[in-house]
Amino acid sequence: MSDSNTTDFTNPSTFILLGIPGLEAAHVWISIPFCAMYVIAILGNFTILFIVKREPSLHGPMYYFLCMLAITDLVLSTSTLPKTLSIFWFNSREIDFSACLTQMYFIHCFSAIESGIFVALALDRYVAICHPLRYSTILTNPIVAKIGLAVVLRGGILALPYPFLARQWPYCRTNIIPQPYCAHIAVVNLACADTRVSSYYGLFVLFCVMGLDVIFIVVSYLEILRAIFSLPTMDARLKTLGTCSSHLFLILAFYIPGLFISLISRFGQNVPLHSHVLIANVYLLMPPMLNPIIYGLRTKQIQSRLLRVFTHEGA
Repeated sequence: MSDSNTTDFTNPSTFILLGIPGLEAAHVWISIPFCAMYVIAILGNFTILFIVKREPSLHGPMYYFLCMLAITDLVLSTSTLPKTLSIFWFNSREIDFSACLTQMYFIHCFSAIESGIFVALALDRYVAICHPLRYSTILTNPIVAKIGLAVVLRGGILALPYPFLARQWPYCRTNIIPQPYCAHIAVVNLACADTRVSSYYGLFVLFCVMGLDVIFIVVSYLEILRAIFSLPTMDARLKTLGTCSSHLFLILAFYIPGLFISLISRFGQNVPLHSHVLIANVYLLMPPMLNPIIYGLRTKQIQSRLLRVFTHEGA
């Protein structure tokens, strides 16, 4: 008698998401920090959007990019966390095949968009520090809109082959995905076919997104550092460098774990599965939670507007 582990099918009607394999008994406890991080991400990113929309003085390139980042973080976290929490709380493990492919697309699309926005923020810092007198003429609203559109189109187009590649493979081994969401590699690893095309395409996207974006960011910051060290006083250097600190911290928090997870998913056979899955889940949650906190705490304009809103409402 066949079961869900051995049933022959080409396209399964559903996949079974296991959550975090090996830590099922701790799912309820794990859900507490996950839920807290999700709530912080939702509140923080909506706050950024509210403050920028409310204050005309914040209607500038950097804050437009921050709004794009906030929207991206909201979509990225919401594409995975509600289903993850339903697994942890209600043992709701089934996900429709088409819904799984849709979730896969959103994860990879908005991860690529987030990377592109970090590049746009690096460009903003480069122009602001290296060409301050030409800032308003270089980063005009039409240019910002074109940059935003290019970032969204790049992410959307590069992620589009993921669900189409995953749909074409025959799935005759199992329909059980050993994690709480449908990542591309996790799904195609279930196929009973030669899926090297999917693996090679994943590496190609990793290079096109993280590889090229990191190169662009490094080149931008080399120019920024050269401009900073040409300033006459140490106080001026530290003050200018401080305007980049938020961006630098979030870049490290986004790219280093992302590169680590991509590598161990392909080559880390000796890494315990539950450790890999737990790290991957935290990675998807950390940027949406950290971005509004770091930019909110480190950006004086946002701080002052936020305080003004609360003091005005409390008065």
